[in-house]
Amino acid sequence: MIRLELIPVGTILVVLSSQFVKTSNADIDVLLIKNVSKVLSKQLLDISRSLAALSVANNKLLSRISDQVDRLQNEIAKACDFTFTCVYFIELFDYGVFSQFSIGQNWRNVISIMGLVAVMWTNYLRKRLPLTIRSLHTLKGNQLDQILMSPPLASLDLPDIWSPNSSSRIIPAIHKSFDDHTTIVLDGKLISMEIRSRIAAKVREMKKCLGEVPGLAVILVGQRRDSRTYVRNKIMACEEVGIKSVVTELPTDCAEMDVQNAIMRFNKDPSIHGILVQLPLPEHLDEEKVLDALCIEKDVDGFHPVNMGNLAINGKEPLFTPCTPKGCIELLIRSGVEIMGKKAVVIGRSNIVGLPTSLLLQRHHATVTVIHAFTENPEQITSEADIIVSAAGVPNLVRGNWIKPGATVIDVGTTPVEDSGCDDGYRLVGDVCHEEAIKMASVITPVPGGVGPMTVAMLLYNTLVSAKRMLNFN
Repeated sequence: MIRLELIPVGTILVVLSSQFVKTSNADIDVLLIKNVSKVLSKQLLDISRSLAALSVANNKLLSRISDQVDRLQNEIAKACDFTFTCVYFIELFDYGVFSQFSIGQNWRNVISIMGLVAVMWTNYLRKRLPLTIRSLHTLKGNQLDQILMSPPLASLDLPDIWSPNSSSRIIPAIHKSFDDHTTIVLDGKLISMEIRSRIAAKVREMKKCLGEVPGLAVILVGQRRDSRTYVRNKIMACEEVGIKSVVTELPTDCAEMDVQNAIMRFNKDPSIHGILVQLPLPEHLDEEKVLDALCIEKDVDGFHPVNMGNLAINGKEPLFTPCTPKGCIELLIRSGVEIMGKKAVVIGRSNIVGLPTSLLLQRHHATVTVIHAFTENPEQITSEADIIVSAAGVPNLVRGNWIKPGATVIDVGTTPVEDSGCDDGYRLVGDVCHEEAIKMASVITPVPGGVGPMTVAMLLYNTLVSAKRMLNFN
């Protein structure tokens, strides 16, 4: 049995053989992937497209692809920036699949000399190869430098190649039996703590090497209690990981120009690497004009039109992905929820959460439906979903009968409800009726303590990424 540790790039599996790995026996315990340079992205995409087109085993095509892979070896050795990471553990029982790429040598010798093999597992090949896949929910080993498990979006892009008989597939029953289940409640606080610890380590390393730390500027307009609470939590989180933070508060009746001037000051400040305008803004202010003033390189919230546009376009990578949607995807990946090919429903279409979440799920190859206030029969549509992300801001909107048994439910809603018994005078209520949903869902997030902490963690992550980019710190 040959064991390979590797990272999935969409459905392309990139496997690296290190010169330092000895292959004297067939049990290869560790093969570490290298981060492939952008120089190779086009060639790898060409390979994946060729493999995706396979509907039957075609020896000539496989041979041609093998030649393409072979030609990449010398380029890879020059263009790769070696960084180690591991996300999936896959066992390949000695099936000889790589012999089709072996250029006349046996498997052991090929592993020892090949710099890279890019293989796309199509549905055809999946049915014929005995594979066992197990998700790793945490990264192990001191050598693993990765903070998040969600991969770069551009690495997920695949061509839409329709199978000739796709229309004749048997449609499974919508509701499967889900009796005597145990619902997993995702602990966003715990997961975010792990992410924060990794961010803090990177910040300390940056300070030691450069004498500088990431800087985040927050602009708060008005006196909304929930906004003030969110800003306070973000500032506390910055302090915990060692990120410098600055807050500018403006009155509710301030002019649009006042907000833009504050943004422009931070745009020019080299010690500030991320700027966040706390939303929503008072009604008299045009959010679009305000956000347009942001320097895109510091738009750590990911709301700049260019960032949103790149999120929507295959082949593009936004400088920053909006924090809440990114946190939702990270929760799904870390909990082992499969996204590709699944039916996903996003409730709400705001620019902050609903829209970018639907785009992000599409980039992960889910089949996405967006529910909004004008949607007819929303409960019927939602009840067919494998994954539900609710961001409508309506307390207890999603009831038990909206949820397909065994579905995954991500509750983004955080509506403040007056409660004199709470320290802040209010409590946060989600979109999902938790008491009913927990009887139906297989995975669910609580409110509070689910998506909220992940949003803050993604903000810290984006700020760190921005600082690394601006300070040229790798």
